[in-house]
Amino acid sequence: MTASSGSASFAVADLCDANEARLASGEAHVLAPVFRTWGRRTRFAGAVETVRCFEDNSAVRSALEQPGNGRVLVVAGGASLRCALLGGNLAQLAQRNGWVGVIVDGCVRDTVEIDACEIGVRALAANPRRSEKRGEGAIGETVRVGGTAVTPGHWCYADEDGILFSAVALL
Repeated sequence: MTASSGSASFAVADLCDANEARLASGEAHVLAPVFRTWGRRTRFAGAVETVRCFEDNSAVRSALEQPGNGRVLVVAGGASLRCALLGGNLAQLAQRNGWVGVIVDGCVRDTVEIDACEIGVRALAANPRRSEKRGEGAIGETVRVGGTAVTPGHWCYADEDGILFSAVALL
């Protein structure tokens, strides 16, 4: 498997075991186990793109309108639980444009629609309230998610056990 294929032929626990030195040095990080799972793809892997936003998903839409090419979008939403940054329409857009996964440090909505999509989604919770549309946010910056720095071009591996980020491809 190539890391960008989104295939399920890996296990995050095995990647952690095989890369203990990278975890110890800070070259790899495991996110805190606070993320819930949606979407049909329970395991996914790919290069990272990032969005920084707060209660405004305009930049999320802008990122997902671009070709995903097997990448994972990491949305640093400030852990806000007041509104959703990803819903069914954006999940469908992500699927159409070739993204394998979206990780949201915040909420999602339209979870039945997200569950029908062939992508993986991780978020803190579901909230039926939509976000603002102020045109704010940034794409392609190093962001912090759950105290962990996440950099565009790094690698993400997610499965039923958790989410691992690495500065280098592990597969």
